[in-house]
Amino acid sequence: MRTRRIRRDAGSAVVGDWITTYSDLVTLLLCFFVLLFSFSEIDARKFEAIIKSFQGSTGVLDMGKTVDEDKYISQALTSDRLFRNMPQTESLESLHRQLDEYIKENNLEATIVLGVEERGLLIRFTDQVLFDSGKAEIKPEAVPIMQNIGEILRTNNRFIRVEGHTDNVPINTLFYPSNWELSTSRAVNVVKFFMEEVGITPARLSAAGYGEYHPIADNDTAVNRQKNRRVDVVILREIHAFNEPN
Repeated sequence: MRTRRIRRDAGSAVVGDWITTYSDLVTLLLCFFVLLFSFSEIDARKFEAIIKSFQGSTGVLDMGKTVDEDKYISQALTSDRLFRNMPQTESLESLHRQLDEYIKENNLEATIVLGVEERGLLIRFTDQVLFDSGKAEIKPEAVPIMQNIGEILRTNNRFIRVEGHTDNVPINTLFYPSNWELSTSRAVNVVKFFMEEVGITPARLSAAGYGEYHPIADNDTAVNRQKNRRVDVVILREIHAFNEPN
């Protein structure tokens, strides 16, 4: 009888040690997640959600109340992402809609292309809509287009990056000794137009000339070279950052 009692007591001790170790592990996990959340700005709702994720599944809080922890963690993290990105996303979507409507209403789809990149919202002008060949002065017939698009861009506070690009055909004139000068002058003139004629805050604007070195098509045909001769206007997704193109 004494031998059986000793065995039963030993088994109880083993079970008790397992529960203690498990409880310690759960407590450490809880502290770990609380620490992670302390590194960022959180609100009461997100903190409550992460606490709820440990209820039931760990057996520590609310004595076995079962809650889907993955659901609450996902909701908390999703809420945080939406909170941080909502103003930026809504702003870009609104700009995209307005620009798309203007382009379609004026049958400009062949010369102005809208796109969404990692950097932000892209407005791509083929060079013939804005400039004569080998020149950087905005054509008179392009002024109303630039004015209307500029007015749409003026309605928000995002940074705008204007980028000039050329094909690989060399140029060597009095004003533009190379494609570098031509692409940069075109970008600068678009920036000056937005600033002087539209009234966009200068601090929001920047210009860059990339010459022939960021093509979007091979320079092996006239059609492809025409694609590479372009001006890209990028409304940056990140409000406080300027990013170089790939």
